[in-house]
Amino acid sequence: METDGGWQTTDDRKKSVICHLQSVICNLSSLFSGKSLVHNETGPLSTGRIKLTIGALGVVYGDIGTSPLYTIKECFHGMHAIDPTPTNVLGVLSLIAWSLTIVVTIKYLMFIMQADNRGEGGIFALLALVSGSEKQLSKNMKPVVVFAALLGASLLYGDGFITPAISVLSAIEGLEVATHAADKLVVPLTCLVLLVLFLCQHHGTEGIGKIFGPIMLIWFAALSALGIRAILQNPHVLTAINPIYAWRFFAENHFHGLVVLGSVVLCITGGEALYADMGHFGRNPIRQSWFALVFPALLLNYFGQGALLLDHPELSANPFYELAPKFILYPVVALSTLATIIASQAMISGAFSLTRQAVQMGYCPRVTIIHTSANTEGQIYVPEINRIMMVVCIGLVIAFRASSGLAAAYGIAVTANMAITSVLYYYVATRTWGWSVKKAAPLVALFLIFDITYFGSNLLKIFDGGWFPIAVAVIIVILMTAWKDGRAVLYQKMRSAMLSLDVFIEDVAKHGIYRVKGTAVFMASSSNFTTPSLLHHFKHNKVLHEQVIFLTIQPEDIPSIPERDRLSFESLGHGFHRIIARYGFMETPNVPRIVNKAFQDGMTPHVRPISYYLGRETLLLTGKSKMSRWRLHIFAFLSRNSKSAVDYFGIPPGRVVELGGQIEL
Repeated sequence: METDGGWQTTDDRKKSVICHLQSVICNLSSLFSGKSLVHNETGPLSTGRIKLTIGALGVVYGDIGTSPLYTIKECFHGMHAIDPTPTNVLGVLSLIAWSLTIVVTIKYLMFIMQADNRGEGGIFALLALVSGSEKQLSKNMKPVVVFAALLGASLLYGDGFITPAISVLSAIEGLEVATHAADKLVVPLTCLVLLVLFLCQHHGTEGIGKIFGPIMLIWFAALSALGIRAILQNPHVLTAINPIYAWRFFAENHFHGLVVLGSVVLCITGGEALYADMGHFGRNPIRQSWFALVFPALLLNYFGQGALLLDHPELSANPFYELAPKFILYPVVALSTLATIIASQAMISGAFSLTRQAVQMGYCPRVTIIHTSANTEGQIYVPEINRIMMVVCIGLVIAFRASSGLAAAYGIAVTANMAITSVLYYYVATRTWGWSVKKAAPLVALFLIFDITYFGSNLLKIFDGGWFPIAVAVIIVILMTAWKDGRAVLYQKMRSAMLSLDVFIEDVAKHGIYRVKGTAVFMASSSNFTTPSLLHHFKHNKVLHEQVIFLTIQPEDIPSIPERDRLSFESLGHGFHRIIARYGFMETPNVPRIVNKAFQDGMTPHVRPISYYLGRETLLLTGKSKMSRWRLHIFAFLSRNSKSAVDYFGIPPGRVVELGGQIEL
């Protein structure tokens, strides 16, 4: 019997090590899920909370839950692999265990998830908290913080492109373990699965979402069972929970160890989803599902793969599937494929939600937003984004042809986004919560040490595929900022041609303008000025409707607005009314519903017929502008191809009058 890196195989040693791991898991669970973190949750789990906890498995943990398919494999058989010696195996396992503990458990579950914007999480929620804080950012710092948030959101798109491709591809690669005859079928089958997945998006996830949680429950149970089976064959592997093995790993491998860290980071991909999806389930169900099932299952499976490699280092090509007995290999491949489809669905739905937030906050042109559920506001389908993601994901599979190639591109977006989250969290803590710098800085510095180390290790893979998410992020940031700045320039140009609303109404009353029966609704970007469409209408038709409503859609930096606070109304006299409709960044405005609610609440007389007037600008890029010419061309292109306001605002096409004009930028 050897000690300190040797092998111990007695029954007593097995029992003591297994008990040690159980103790570690239980201590972590009690530490982070106690009463100090679980507010108003002192009683037993209710049926509703159990459903939320299981539901979180299918949406929140799909990405991180399928990481065992490729993480260990990439460390010992990937593009920058290291030899599966006992020291390296135990060192990698120690790095994985403590990455999951420090980054996911401590950083996200304990601290980051405390920063919610009325229950919602994610990068835009952090930006809204910073923007709405009492201590305003300086003029020089605000653009930096906004740019960081936009970059983080853009990196999530890059992650969203890669996740479906690498997840489904790594699952179907299990067929290669079963039979070499399937080698040529992996890429076509992966493309077929992805094609079907994207083509089914228009049906929504409400029906299939009901089985996401139970399937992932089976998945995590399978992860645990496969891991325990291998651990019992070599329980010494559990000693890797000691961080000294991580230290020895770097001491022995030096720079190569840092390169391998770029593969280790794959175990925490999906950590940002814990925070981004908080609004769907709440922080407590997410925490409970992590401690009760996900965290132990991941640890057991990773350690099981490590135990297998300690005895059979030659099986490093695909250690996950080598854990499974041959007679259940095909069912395990099928279950893995289902799990990766669920993980992909979560990322696709997240991209839809992120796009709607960007539209509402003014960083993206209008797109087609289709609500796929009559009961759940958050379930939407964006055809434009779906088509782009389908083409890019299938293209990535065809280009890289193996999960190892995609793994090089995967970690860089995740780690960069984690670092940005840490920085924004610092500003929330100091500006919104009033923490002192002495209190916030050490905590955020600890987070950034890990974030920057992980990010630096992934930068080493930039020429192996890491360039892809960076390129995606740069392109999206350019598009977002060009749209935001272009709209500001356009508004200033239009503002110069606007007339004060009070002056216009006084002039109408003075001259006794002829009024026709009905209600005219003019979409107004400002509540204090006339709209160009109104001036065009009055100039050419010389009449006005009996009732004129100026409707302003006002986006807010919060997820949703209670219905009782949705509308504000003001009668301007002489048949003119002003309505301001407030919408959160997780909501989509619907103009006919707004007008009908105003009628129902008695804000305005119910005068029919109703006509909706919209402005349509034709942009001429021949003027002088502070924006560079190439950015103006991007803005003009986005403007021409943005979704019609008629479709976006849900206005009946037969009731719309569009009046256009040329504007020189």
